[in-house]
Amino acid sequence: MTSGTSETSSASESASTRYRLDVSYDGSAFSGWSRQPGLRTVQGVLEEAIDQSFGGFGTASNLVVAGRTDAGVHAVGQVVHLDLDADRSHRLTRNRGGSTDPGSALGRRINGILGPYSDVVVSRATVAPEGFDARFGALWRRYEYRVADYVTGRNPLERAFTAWVPAVLDLEAMREAAAALLGLHDFGAYCKPREGATTIRTLLDFDWHRDGDGVLKAGVRADAFCHSMVRSIVGACVAVGGGRMTVAEVVRLRDDAERIGRFGVMPARGLTFVEVAYPPDDQLAARAALTRARRTLERELADEDGID
Repeated sequence: MTSGTSETSSASESASTRYRLDVSYDGSAFSGWSRQPGLRTVQGVLEEAIDQSFGGFGTASNLVVAGRTDAGVHAVGQVVHLDLDADRSHRLTRNRGGSTDPGSALGRRINGILGPYSDVVVSRATVAPEGFDARFGALWRRYEYRVADYVTGRNPLERAFTAWVPAVLDLEAMREAAAALLGLHDFGAYCKPREGATTIRTLLDFDWHRDGDGVLKAGVRADAFCHSMVRSIVGACVAVGGGRMTVAEVVRLRDDAERIGRFGVMPARGLTFVEVAYPPDDQLAARAALTRARRTLERELADEDGID
């Protein structure tokens, strides 16, 4: 009996709790999401802040992200998950009589280390539901791209988040080009190739409009994105809007699935990761298992889930 009680207590103490963090960041001063030696990255900064908030103790945190972003790309709706052992989870609330929500306490700890004017913020932190996986559980990801042209002029207050194109762009032509790319296709012509990785994606939404200030905004949603896909398809639309390509050429390049320098990949500054969607809680585990199995079958590389 004593042995059994001891084993149960030991298992309970070693159990971990998964937390979901909703994160926003200005990507201007980051070398992308993924941790890299000697470079400032969003993952590196967040993981360091998490570990500092617990006093170090030599236990490195490991964040799993919904969509890895390239250097200079921003986010307002990034999602990550983090597993904390029982001791760390207990320390989130033990000084408050156990009444404080551990997720909120974790978010406050991280933001407290980051400081009030940090370029990365945890906007929300919660205990994740059973089966939640920030990366493999995602149903789709959504990005926004901002372009200023001669119609709008340049706003210096928006320069970090808006690409500049010195032309008058044809909105309707750009919308036509975007619509032509919708659906399940091989987007090899619009991705940077990676050995062993598929470039087949389902582009669910892609459209353009001008906002109240005349800035051109693209909304792009897909099950996942391959490397540089969003900035490449936006670049093709800008080329059409500027009269340098036709819609037929955009489609032909897609169907040929061969990357050719007919258009420029747009700069990172105009791109923002906006949103990621997940299924209802009771379907989270099944969705993650299905995605893992599909990725194994397709032999996709680990960083091909929403990267741009």
